[in-house]
Amino acid sequence: MNLLRNVSIGVRLGLGFAVILLFSMLITGISVWRLHDVAMATRTMMELPLAKERYISDWYAKIDSGVRRTTAIARSSDTTLGAYFAEEAKQSSVVSGELQKKIEALISSPEEKELFRLVSEQRKVYLDSRAQVSKLKADGQEAEAEKAFQGIFVPGSTKYLKVVNDMLQHQRASIDKTAREIDEVAKTSRNLLLTLAVLALGFGVVCAWLLTMGIVRPLRTAVDIARKVADGDLTAQIDASAKDETGQLLLALKDMNTSLLNIVSEVRTGTDSIATSSTQIAAGNQDLSSRTEEQAGSLEETASSMEELTSTVKQNADNARQANQLAASAAQVAVKGGEVVAQVVGTMESINASSNKIVDIISVIDGIAFQTNILALNAAVEAARAGEQGRGFAVVASEVRNLAQRSASAAKEIKTLIGASVEQVNAGSMLVAQAGSTMNDIVDSVQRVSDIITEITAASSEQSVGIDEINRAIGQMDAVTQQNAALVEESAAAAESMQHQAHNLAQVVSVFKLNGQQASVSGLKGVKRPVAKEPKEALRIGRAA
Repeated sequence: MNLLRNVSIGVRLGLGFAVILLFSMLITGISVWRLHDVAMATRTMMELPLAKERYISDWYAKIDSGVRRTTAIARSSDTTLGAYFAEEAKQSSVVSGELQKKIEALISSPEEKELFRLVSEQRKVYLDSRAQVSKLKADGQEAEAEKAFQGIFVPGSTKYLKVVNDMLQHQRASIDKTAREIDEVAKTSRNLLLTLAVLALGFGVVCAWLLTMGIVRPLRTAVDIARKVADGDLTAQIDASAKDETGQLLLALKDMNTSLLNIVSEVRTGTDSIATSSTQIAAGNQDLSSRTEEQAGSLEETASSMEELTSTVKQNADNARQANQLAASAAQVAVKGGEVVAQVVGTMESINASSNKIVDIISVIDGIAFQTNILALNAAVEAARAGEQGRGFAVVASEVRNLAQRSASAAKEIKTLIGASVEQVNAGSMLVAQAGSTMNDIVDSVQRVSDIITEITAASSEQSVGIDEINRAIGQMDAVTQQNAALVEESAAAAESMQHQAHNLAQVVSVFKLNGQQASVSGLKGVKRPVAKEPKEALRIGRAA
């Protein structure tokens, strides 16, 4: 633990995480390795033992089927049954031969080779006995066929099936053994990974505890020291022997504590000097207060002039208020004039639109008149040719009537629009007359505003005379007032500020403990706060103003 105190927090955290990551990588590597072993064992079991077991199982099924088929032939009274199953028996023998070759290519262990040798021998006996039984049965030798069947085929086929089944069971036992080995590898891997996980967890807990305590303990110490300093206790003994960041923090707190101790000692000495100086300054303020009484006479003259000036300014304010009202009225009149002008503009636009429509209608009427003339000409021609066939003339006459009606409608619209245009022109004339009247009102208002401004100018002249008198009175006061006011304000402010500072410093210092003693403010208890005497005449004149 003491060794870790000299190592930085960053290095400690880095080492802790590095070890945890190392354990994680180790667990991951072992997991991959053991999974690879399991995969390889599974692959080995899938590639050879399962293939051999499948081939042997198929071989056994073929043999069993052949035995049953031969038994049926031998026990049947039908002599043609052997010929019927001959092709099937041949195909079964071919398939069995292929399976035998595949199995022979896959076997490798001595036990498998010995079993395969026995199977091959028994297969030869089986094939010979089957051929003998089939031949005798085909030749009609029932007794000899039955004797060969019972004496040779049945024992041979039974032993043949047994040795094939032994080989099959041997392969299944091999598969079971491989499966147990795979399960054992998986179990061992699981136990190993659990052990490593427990070790990693334990190491992580230890690292976390060491890192936490190595950081939290010094920080708690630093917090306790900071609280003592905040409470004014500067007598704490700080151990800053550690070389890490917390040690640097404690060292900084120790330096801060020492600096505060020196500062508080110096402040205690300074507060006594400030108290003495503030008392001397208070006496100077008493001398300055008498000078303010000399200014009372000058202030009376200033007050009289200020009254006259106030009256004149009030009159000017009234005139300005009236001028403002008239200006507002003029603005309203101008707004009305603008509205009238806008209406005139709208009326003129309507007149213009009506004129455009009149032009369009006249154009339509012209077109209709032209078409009417043409139709009339056609009607005359048709009338000359008509005779009994005057139906074409009737059509032309109908068109002439339609065009005449359209001409009449257009004429009516022209009449209506012309009447509306006349009315709008009259309205425009009236609005123009109103606009002229409004402009006259604006001119009158402007004239009245001009008159009021003249009155304001005269009043301003009177104000200038009063201002001159005030300036002379202020000039007499200025020299003495500026000096006295500056001295009184500066001295009073300085004295009050110094006394406040001395009192506040004493209050602040009193909370600190220096070597078991507490700072006191007894040196300031006898100091009274100086108050400048306020001149009575100055107060009276100020209230009059």
